[in-house]
Amino acid sequence: MPVADPRLPESVEIFDTTLRDGAQFEGISLTVDDKLKVAEQLDWLGVAWIEGGYPQANPKDEEFFRRAVGELHLETATLVAFGSTRRPAGKVDVDPTLQALVAAGTSAVCIVGKSWDFHVLEALGTTLSEGVAMVAESVEFLKAAGLQVFFDAEHFFDGYKANAEYALAVLEAAATSGADCLVMCDTNGGSLPHEVERITAEVHAYFGPGQQLGIHTQNDSGCAVANSVAGVLGGATQLQGTVNGYGERTGNANLMTCIPNLELKLGVRCLPEGRLARLTTVSRHVAEVVNLPPHSADPYVGMSAFAHKGGLHTSAVGKAGGASYEHIAPDLVGNGTRVLVSDLGGRAGMVMKAKELGVELTDAAAGTLSDELKGLEAEGFVFEAADASLELLMRRAGGWTQNYFTVEGYRATTYHRAPVQAGAAATIDTEATVELWIEGERLIEVGEGNGPVNALDQALRAVLVGAYPQLAHIHLTDYRVRILDGVANTDAVVRVLIDSTDGDRAWTTIGVSSNIIEASWQALIDALVWGLIHTGN
Repeated sequence: MPVADPRLPESVEIFDTTLRDGAQFEGISLTVDDKLKVAEQLDWLGVAWIEGGYPQANPKDEEFFRRAVGELHLETATLVAFGSTRRPAGKVDVDPTLQALVAAGTSAVCIVGKSWDFHVLEALGTTLSEGVAMVAESVEFLKAAGLQVFFDAEHFFDGYKANAEYALAVLEAAATSGADCLVMCDTNGGSLPHEVERITAEVHAYFGPGQQLGIHTQNDSGCAVANSVAGVLGGATQLQGTVNGYGERTGNANLMTCIPNLELKLGVRCLPEGRLARLTTVSRHVAEVVNLPPHSADPYVGMSAFAHKGGLHTSAVGKAGGASYEHIAPDLVGNGTRVLVSDLGGRAGMVMKAKELGVELTDAAAGTLSDELKGLEAEGFVFEAADASLELLMRRAGGWTQNYFTVEGYRATTYHRAPVQAGAAATIDTEATVELWIEGERLIEVGEGNGPVNALDQALRAVLVGAYPQLAHIHLTDYRVRILDGVANTDAVVRVLIDSTDGDRAWTTIGVSSNIIEASWQALIDALVWGLIHTGN
């Protein structure tokens, strides 16, 4: 159980800004449908606030707020529209940003304003007194419209360190005008945890317990999560961040790390009861929606977060359970223990992995296979990334042979035809032929595709689907090639990984060869054989 700390609150509100700040991450471009899907996942997780974007920024965000009214049915979260204070020397009742916030249809809004005197004087080109007035009048206007208002004090920690009096004056202007939460932002991400905790505690003491404080950190110094926790220790009870740490430059505070750190390590409630176990699922689902691969090494939710590879580790996990090398029980966050088999492991790890994959493996077979695997990894095979191929290897080590089909041979040919007239495009045709034996019958089929792997896949299916109709439901979803020996240039050894799915399950297979077609063929055959085993005859 976490040790009680008198500085800690009983609970913290989670304010998710994936749809706004997170969407600024390089490589992310969300459609309106994407944003609606992410919002549904965030609500299912149980966050308190979902910042939907800046309704005046672009037509896409305008459409999102328009559709959210009828299409988002939030149970735990409240949608928040984001904007900024009025312009210098402007009037709140005609300011387009404030008008857009009122028109967004949300019950809560978040506005950002400058709290660093340098930015007010140089970036805005106005006076410090006008900077304070911009904040006060904007908050007052939005409160008069019946909205809950959060104020993001941009560059607050830099501003406080440069001119604490002015930074506090900005917060005080927001507070006296009715702001519901004052959010201190480490916009440049350059502050360190001891600074964040000290400054937050000083602000908390200045305003007293009646004023809610929030913390918003960027990860430019690699401290976003630590700074968020430090902010809570200092008195913040709203924590802003994003799923998987998405955000501009190096990202925002990763809520997938902040939340379990607070709940499991410090006893601070962040989500409704029972929702923490949804963390891993939400992390991976959102990664799919934004079309970025999940980072396997992410704490708590990453594929490698509870993966054990070294022989000493896997042996200890096998004897004493995950507690020997796992700081929490993985199922608390919806993850699970994984044993990786590699040239760093030994017999114990091999037996544990076999059990995980549902394969019976004797100690003797495990020892032999362990030696074989070390040789294969020296050639370039990496079975920790291809559990399906590893399972087939283990089955064969236990005496199993696949009797679905026997390969006699294959051939793949690519034709590049020059354009017949100026300005026309060249044509590229790929054709593959496979020769197989099924139950004593020799079968030959030809397949065409947009490349040799696609053509081989088509030819294999043309032969096999007649005998095994279930293969019609198996599809390749990804194909990855890595050169293992760059010195050899075009004669290099390559590793091919193929991802497949039958609609319910997904699996990965591997092939390695100095011939890219042969490496692809190995992975392709394994993919189909594994599919046949697990879909039945």
